Amino acid sequence: MSEGRILIVEDDVDTAEMLRDVFSEAQYSVEVAFRGDDVLDYTRRHIPDLIILDILLPGMNGYTLCRELRTTTRTRHIPIIFLTQKDERNDRIAGLELGADDYITKPFDIEELNLRVKNAIQGHRRMNMTDPRSGLPAARLIEEQLRGLILQKNWAYIEIDVQHLQPFVDNYGFVAGDEVLRYMALMLNECIDELGTRDDFVGHAGGPIFVIITKAKNTDRIVERIRRRFAEEIMTHYNFMDSEEGGIRLSDGNLASLMRLSIGLVSAKMRQFSDIREITESAAEKRRLDLETASL
Repeated sequence: MSEGRILIVEDDVDTAEMLRDVFSEAQYSVEVAFRGDDVLDYTRRHIPDLIILDILLPGMNGYTLCRELRTTTRTRHIPIIFLTQKDERNDRIAGLELGADDYITKPFDIEELNLRVKNAIQGHRRMNMTDPRSGLPAARLIEEQLRGLILQKNWAYIEIDVQHLQPFVDNYGFVAGDEVLRYMALMLNECIDELGTRDDFVGHAGGPIFVIITKAKNTDRIVERIRRRFAEEIMTHYNFMDSEEGGIRLSDGNLASLMRLSIGLVSAKMRQFSDIREITESAAEKRRLDLETASL
């Protein structure tokens, strides 16, 4: 099992490849970007557990990139470690003021860097900031986003539940189940990139439940796009026999249903919400009604 997803942003090819080898050997999933310009689009679709970021980059430099990541809703939670040759006190202060979690200068001790990366990722998870399987913001960050909605206008909260995920996990295993969660994270981010706004939020509330908080006006189109993509793509996670039979044949002879979505949408247009519990309870009720309608 991967220890986490690391994005290395480093224009020196030798350093980047050395770091890729080190962290891959330590059981991390590693991606490398050589230009700062490439990072913003990547991180909105494939959210890493941590970014190792050089400052002196072609195109967008590390300081500007860090500022953009920290002011974008879907990326502001990602831990960032600056790894750079700029070792002046003012440089370190500037990096930390922008919201970086750590600042390490070159040349560096690889064992120390490994420990700092491990501690940053584990600390983030202990604070319930991100889900280790999907990489999406988890309960604490979702709650923060919801608290900010109460006094705002023109927002929508979409709650998505992957129905029948547990029979799939029981039959195909935890690794396959985690693949479904990672697929959901990628698919939801892509739908928001296509139809949402720059400041929309995608989170993983735990288990099979995901959330979207959006300022987009076309929320019905977003919901429809999520439904259509899931229906078209989820079958790739099943084997041919289960796909053909339309379910998973259990040991007792019963047929477990294939995965499908139930979606609850609530918005500021519906009524005035006084606290976040009213928002989540209303969305859960909408999900229940959606499931009953689909069963008719």
